[in-house]
Amino acid sequence: MSSKTSGRLELERAVTDQLGRQLGGRALLFHQAVAERLGLNATDLKCLDLARGEKDITAGRIAEVTGLTTAALTSVIDRLEARGIVRRERDIGDRRKVFVRPIPERMTEIGRLFESLDRAMRQLYADYTVADLTFLRDFAVEADKVMLAETKKLRERD
Repeated sequence: MSSKTSGRLELERAVTDQLGRQLGGRALLFHQAVAERLGLNATDLKCLDLARGEKDITAGRIAEVTGLTTAALTSVIDRLEARGIVRRERDIGDRRKVFVRPIPERMTEIGRLFESLDRAMRQLYADYTVADLTFLRDFAVEADKVMLAETKKLRERD
């Protein structure tokens, strides 16, 4: 193996370690701290984030995206509803379908917990060019696809 090849392999490992282990772990701990402030757990918070991201999201869709069982997701929604963060709303056209609707006032309150992180990240972004940020965004999109595929493979092995 050439020194150029081994140098690249070493760099790839360092990127994987920094993004996958270090940054991923720090992000998880940050979200856990936010969740604790709300009397929730990190899974509840991430499910809330998914519910917020789609206009007419159903409990079934959240279960599909997260890989949680419908029973586990029912518990998540129960906790979010008990905290006044979401409400369930039946579809008038199909009473079996239930939408999960975030409460706007609570979303504003939760958003405030992310303001300091948002400011700090914007300061970090200021050091990068538009081309750099475009690259980072594109890399993150592709890495997300890899993570989803690998998670799906793990779940299918059961």
